[in-house]
Parts: sequence; C-alpha cells; structure tokens
Amino acid sequence: MLTIESLTHLGMGRASDGRSLLPRVLPGEEVDVAQDGTLRIVTPSVDRVAPPCRHFKSCGGCAMQHATDAFVADWKQDIVVKAVQARGLDTVFRDIATSPPQSRRRAKLSGRRTKKGAMVGFHTRASDTLVQVPDCQLLTPALVASFPALEALTILACSRKGEIDLTVTEASVGPDVLVATDKDLTPQLRVELAALANQFSLSRLVWNDEPVVTINPPVQDFGGTGVVPPPGAFLQATQHGQATLLAAVAEITAKAARIVDLFAGCGTFALPLAKHAEVHAVEGETTMLDALDRGWREGHQLRRVTTETRDLFRRPLEADELRHFDAAVIDPPRAGAEAQIATLAASEINTIAMVSCNPVTFARDARTLVDAGFAMPWVQVVDQFRWSPHVEVVACFTRK
Repeated sequence: MLTIESLTHLGMGRASDGRSLLPRVLPGEEVDVAQDGTLRIVTPSVDRVAPPCRHFKSCGGCAMQHATDAFVADWKQDIVVKAVQARGLDTVFRDIATSPPQSRRRAKLSGRRTKKGAMVGFHTRASDTLVQVPDCQLLTPALVASFPALEALTILACSRKGEIDLTVTEASVGPDVLVATDKDLTPQLRVELAALANQFSLSRLVWNDEPVVTINPPVQDFGGTGVVPPPGAFLQATQHGQATLLAAVAEITAKAARIVDLFAGCGTFALPLAKHAEVHAVEGETTMLDALDRGWREGHQLRRVTTETRDLFRRPLEADELRHFDAAVIDPPRAGAEAQIATLAASEINTIAMVSCNPVTFARDARTLVDAGFAMPWVQVVDQFRWSPHVEVVACFTRK
C-alpha cells in the first residue's frame, strides 16, 4: 500500500516509498500497485471525480480529468507560484483563467489504416497504441466533426503498416488540414485529394510542405483582423486563451505609442495592438510575417505595422535598436528568451508584457528583468490546455 504525497509539475503522483511516480492519482490517496503495474485506488481523495470523457482511461490526450476543476486550477497556479518563488520573486497573482471544455481549436492527431478502413485519434500514454476519440471533450465540435474527413485522408495517405500525422485547425470556412506522410504526392493522388477536400468542405489541404488545394482561405481572427496563417503555424490553443492573453497584453501596453512585438508569429498581438499603436513585429519565420503583413494591409483602421525576419536567439534586438519603442511584447517558445531578455533589461524600455508557456524559463527571465530595475506588479496564469500539465503565463513588467 502506498500513499500519494504530492504531484509533480507533470501531474505524476509522488508515492510514499520515495521512488514511485504514478499517473492519475491525487495527493492523500492510498493506492495499491499490483506486480503487473495495475493501479487500484484504495482510499480516494475528496478531489477525485468521474472523468467527463469516456475515452480518458485509454486516451493519452488528457492527464487530469480525474480531479475537480478547482483542484486542477489550484495545482496549476501553484506550479507558477513555486517557479517564481524559487527565483526569489514576489508578486500578486491574479485568478487563473481556464478555457472551457470542447474549446481546443487545433490538434495534432495520428492516423492509421485498418482492415476495415482507418482510425484517427490520440496515442495512449507513453505508447504507440492509437485510440479513437469520437466523443472527445477537449476538442471543439467542429474538429470532432472533421474525423470522417481525416479517416478518408488516412486511407489515401497511409501505408498499411505506417502512421501519419494530421494537424487540423478549426476555421470558419472549414477544417484546415496538414498531412505529414512519407507517401509521394502523385498527379493521380493530387486529383483524389482535391475531390476529398471538396467532398468534406475542407478549407485547405496541405501535403507535407506542398499545398494541394485551397477551397476557402482558412482565415483566423486576430482582434478583428483576418489572417491566413501558413500551414501548421503556431496558434493559441483556444479562442478563450487567446482573448485572455490579448486582454492582459493590451492592458500592459495601453499607454504605449510605439510597440515592438518579439516572437510575433502571425500577429496574435501585433495586429490587435495596431488599433492604438505603431507596431514593429519581429519573428524568425518569414512565412508567418508574410501572413501578418497581408493581414495588416487588408485590415481596417490599423496604425503602421512593420515586420522584420530575425533569429532572436542568435541575434536579439540590441538596446540601441529598442530605444525607438515605448513598450515590448515578448512571447518566446518554451526555452524562453535569455539573450533577448538581457538586451531588454539593458535598454531604456519601461514597459514589457511577457507571455510564456514554461513557468521555469519565465521565472528565470523575470529574475533578469527584476534585477535590472523592473517591478513585476502582477502575473496572470492562463490554462488553455485544459486537463493537461501545460500552463501559460502573462506578466507585467514596469521600471521602478
């Protein structure tokens, strides 16, 4: 018999034997682990609930459906609090904002052919076993409704023994689908794929890096401005999460007339902020900036937006380049932006809005800014990866 003492930041339970990490358990629970690894909950936690999705036991897409919403919210908030405190920082934490069920608008699924046709879904935890999820409570209804199209694609794109990746994004004009496969795109296959896209009303179908057909451009709304992202481009996981992050960033930069948006992507923040300020968007991927620029040129009542393709890890904007701006927005990948944060700390910029998907690198970079004379008056935790260990953070930095 083991007692679960705490959870790791990945949601694994630390057991009282000091060495076991067990999935889908909660602090205070007593559990029995059989020799084959089968787990039995002997004494359940008061925070344990019946999972809202019938696929939870077999699917590896979610990790925390066995806990109450309140427990998960507190656990995720505490992950960020501990990361910040570990760096010796103190701040005010706003209430966590959690995206609702059935709100994930983008997913990377796997497809595999079967004797009777094809199956599409997620893998089980730490396994290559594929599980179909027709009643998924994480994805939007529009993504779930696209499963028949993805199964038909799998039959065309997958060998009998292989597996393909299907990245599908919700768009108002139909699913936007990117297929990753080692199968060659022949002229005959191109014709069949175009017919399939028409049959299932896909907005766009891309085969590896090659567009097959665009029936309707898959426009995404960035604060009232339409953008057609390149295939598979980064997009905030939920509309709710995007709106929450944008509201916080807009609040932080409200008084700025000139803003630099670092790691700008396709314009999630740059284009909405251009309603009130001039924006310089910097990003390493040219295709993303091209999409941002087209969105700006076709937008309405936006102030000037300029773009610059630049690897901010190897060549961050220096302090003399940053002197032209009143505020900075920075939304780096999970590794954070150590080099760029260092130049921001050395610059004359007085206001920074930092967005992060990694509490550890966020806290590291926040420490650098605070040491350089910035205050961190508040932090907002955003949970748009519901029922998973992932968490987003947005924070305000102002010079004292």
